[in-house]
Amino acid sequence: MKIMNGFKLLKNNQLYQLTITHFLETIREPSVLFWGILFPVLLSIGMGLAFTQSSESKFRIMIVENNPTKLDSLLQVHGQEPQNENSNISIWKINDNTLGNTIFSFIRNDWKTAIVALKRGDADVIITDSLGEIQYHFDPKNTQAQLIYMKLSALLDSKTNEKHIVSSDTNIKPLTLKGVRYIDFLIPGLIAFGMMSSILWGISYSIIDRRSQKLLRRMVATPMKKYNLLIAMMLVRTLMNFIEAAILFFVVWLLFDIQIQGNIGALFVLFLAGNIAFTGIAVLISCRTSKTEVGNGLINTVQLPMMILSGIFFSYQNFPQWSIGTIKLLPLTAITDGMRSIFNEGAGWLEIITPSISLSVFGIICFVVGIRLFKWY
Repeated sequence: MKIMNGFKLLKNNQLYQLTITHFLETIREPSVLFWGILFPVLLSIGMGLAFTQSSESKFRIMIVENNPTKLDSLLQVHGQEPQNENSNISIWKINDNTLGNTIFSFIRNDWKTAIVALKRGDADVIITDSLGEIQYHFDPKNTQAQLIYMKLSALLDSKTNEKHIVSSDTNIKPLTLKGVRYIDFLIPGLIAFGMMSSILWGISYSIIDRRSQKLLRRMVATPMKKYNLLIAMMLVRTLMNFIEAAILFFVVWLLFDIQIQGNIGALFVLFLAGNIAFTGIAVLISCRTSKTEVGNGLINTVQLPMMILSGIFFSYQNFPQWSIGTIKLLPLTAITDGMRSIFNEGAGWLEIITPSISLSVFGIICFVVGIRLFKWY
């Protein structure tokens, strides 16, 4: 009898009804399911396949020469000459079972055409001859051009001196431990980024859109409490984020054998703290404006800098040293770093307790301020 009475009280509870209603509204939208669940899975699969398969490095190099150089003689011995007389492309393929094969495509043309190719990104390096010696022309800030120069100059020097290139198999010992692959670095970042996007767009934009359509004006006429509405939206988004993260992890576990090396309970707490933090930000963003255009700008103003700075796709250590301290204070950075430490470094409660408390407190403060400033119309 007590159980039945408790169930009836739950069904009549305002927060429970709001949560169920919002959940049903969410799952009935095919676009929400695609962008919130399927798209992150497809993105992780694509990125994982791109960075875990053994692929060939292909470099295109422009050759501008008046007289034959030592490169021509090497191409005659080691390269593949053009298949027809009208072709101006020669191929030099270097086989390497460890680092992947390297293919140099040498395109003979005049200086003006070579410069145009560089401007268009069709090539990264121009080679000319000066008194029979090879000279390299490229932007020193172009990392791709630097890589081409280092690889090609080493090969030319080695071949010219008639020395055999020492196989990479003996000089390089590839790291194959779990946690050092790019896919291991990427997945925690994608989970954190998916959480942020889901909450900012799912809560902030939803509130602003309802306010612009005068729907919140109708809600204010009911005895509904505004914090119940916002908490219900947070609960639904948190549940959707857990489902999305679980599906994403399951897929990459099947395809790439990714493992959680740390404490799963600590990961759960950190994930929950991240949802609280971004819910607070979402409520604060959407507490006043009733224009969707302004809402789009506010959401992107918060989301885009964190997406770029917080190390989702590449390490934030690439940014200037003076900015690293500020970047570490961003909520997305704290969540991403914490998740990576649990996934790849075996971190536990001690490592995530500080960021979890900080994120939760920050989210609660933003939520309270947002509630204070919140208007229905």
